[in-house]
Amino acid sequence: MKRILTMQDLSCVGQCSLTVALPVLSAYGVETCVLPTAILSNHTMFKSWSYLDLTGEIENIFVEWKNNGFKFDAFLLGYLGKKTLMDVAEKCFDNFSADGATVIIDPVFGDNGKLYCGFDGEYVAAMRKLIKRADIILPNVTEACFLTGTPYQSDCSVEFVKQLAKKLAALTDAVIVVTGAEKDGKIGEVIYCGNEFEVVLLEKLPQKRHGTGDIFASVFTAEFLAQKSLRDCCFNASKFVIDCIKTTGDGHFYGVEFEKILNNR
Repeated sequence: MKRILTMQDLSCVGQCSLTVALPVLSAYGVETCVLPTAILSNHTMFKSWSYLDLTGEIENIFVEWKNNGFKFDAFLLGYLGKKTLMDVAEKCFDNFSADGATVIIDPVFGDNGKLYCGFDGEYVAAMRKLIKRADIILPNVTEACFLTGTPYQSDCSVEFVKQLAKKLAALTDAVIVVTGAEKDGKIGEVIYCGNEFEVVLLEKLPQKRHGTGDIFASVFTAEFLAQKSLRDCCFNASKFVIDCIKTTGDGHFYGVEFEKILNNR
């Protein structure tokens, strides 16, 4: 069984980050270990929340991991929130990678042409450095634009996203998977690997839901570790997200009811 470490924050209530990654990866048969960067009472779509930064504890965690000889076959990075945590991530790769370990990075710092609250150009620059360590990156169109210094275009056409993917390939040797490309009323991913493009487009739903990017990254990673093709990883992850959105009631504002789909897979 593959052992993966996912490094993200943990919201005690709300379907995103580790609250999604841990059950999804586990259900797909991956031994899932976690490095929580912070604990939130609930995620930030609610009216208020508490926040506990765990950065100061990570060094103690690393000491014990070394004492116990832990190694990981893969890493999935999601929302980090602080540029200093990127140095922590690199230290983690250096000290706890099994032979041939895969690093998958979902940059998670913006959407709809804007940075999330609390992020700035310095954070983007630090992420630009971190993705050099990745084997696969999963930016959305906004993140790809910021990483490459490209003005955002709201139409997110496949041709525009292909240009972004080529620009990203100049920054990292990783496989590029840009999410949010659109064509003919469909939405999906542009894959750029070995100077070749693949495009995976599925149904575009009118609803937008919190946490679906985290679900996509988790399912994609599980499928990849099961040795599925990049196209199949994207298709199955996108289909999973679509099914989650469709099964979620309108009153459920803080995520998607992914548990229903996970139970039936």
